[in-house]
Amino acid sequence: MEKIAVVILNWNGVKLLEQFLPFVIQYSPEATVYVADNASTDESIAFVKNNYPTIKIIQNKSNKGFAGGYNDALQYIDAEIYALVNSDIEVTENWLKPILETFESEPLTAIVQPKILDFKKKDYFEYAGAGGGYIDKFGYPFCRGRIFDTLEKDNGQYNDTAEIFWASGACFFIRSTVYKELKGFDEDFFAHQEEIDLCWRALNKGYEIKYNSESVVYHVGGATLQQSNPQKTFLNFRNSLLMLTKNLPQKALFQVLMARLVLDGVAGIKFVFGGQFTHCWAVIRAHFSFYGLFLRNYKKREKKQIEIYFKTKSIVYGYYVKNGTVFVDVI
Repeated sequence: MEKIAVVILNWNGVKLLEQFLPFVIQYSPEATVYVADNASTDESIAFVKNNYPTIKIIQNKSNKGFAGGYNDALQYIDAEIYALVNSDIEVTENWLKPILETFESEPLTAIVQPKILDFKKKDYFEYAGAGGGYIDKFGYPFCRGRIFDTLEKDNGQYNDTAEIFWASGACFFIRSTVYKELKGFDEDFFAHQEEIDLCWRALNKGYEIKYNSESVVYHVGGATLQQSNPQKTFLNFRNSLLMLTKNLPQKALFQVLMARLVLDGVAGIKFVFGGQFTHCWAVIRAHFSFYGLFLRNYKKREKKQIEIYFKTKSIVYGYYVKNGTVFVDVI
């Protein structure tokens, strides 16, 4: 069994592989590197074979998104730790060492995230993960270093090791035993927030999730679906509701879901007033898709759900009413 496998999920990302794969190879001597290809139609496979023959390639038969793509590929990898890395991540020297030390010294820690900074603006945190993820009482995800679309400059304020609620799928380390125990990502999600769902399920099992700032990576972000893409809006709104259905404590489930449906409606109206009609329609589609998947996902609930997330207030109130723009303003 390998100690750690770096697994890069790729879909038509030959340009990203050309740009970022050399850093992974140079700075990952501890790992075996894999490219898991989601049925690309570009020259991705040929590029890897011709330029990096030592890299192992797993070719998925179809594009089942982030969730299904990793679930399919990881069946063929025998390693203690999976390092799931987006193809638009630039890793840095010694990025693996502090992560491995965390796993070795903390047996209850199942998932770890590095510090994620913006590739295009390297002194700022990046949207997907930043300094570690949390959710508020209504299930809205946010990060140390990122509240909604507001990003903090990295001034060393999150140079620590901290317990977090979720780790970013952009650079996501997990013990293979835990991944298998949890049966991997939920393929109903396809992409977006499936990593938060997996983390929440891990917490419900009694595991811990950590952020370690000694490991640093830079993320381009939006390489597969841009933030302005209505499909991204659809997936984020739909998947957030599915995640709440599966993981909320029973006593809070329906009141939180009702509150979220109302808040989503307010977001849809905001899209209309902003002239973003396709995004409003995406919210409506997300709700109808959620209704169709509700019973199936309700049946996935574990017998026990933690209540740790209730420690966090509403970031909608903190951000839009109190004008809080940084992590310490809204918690």
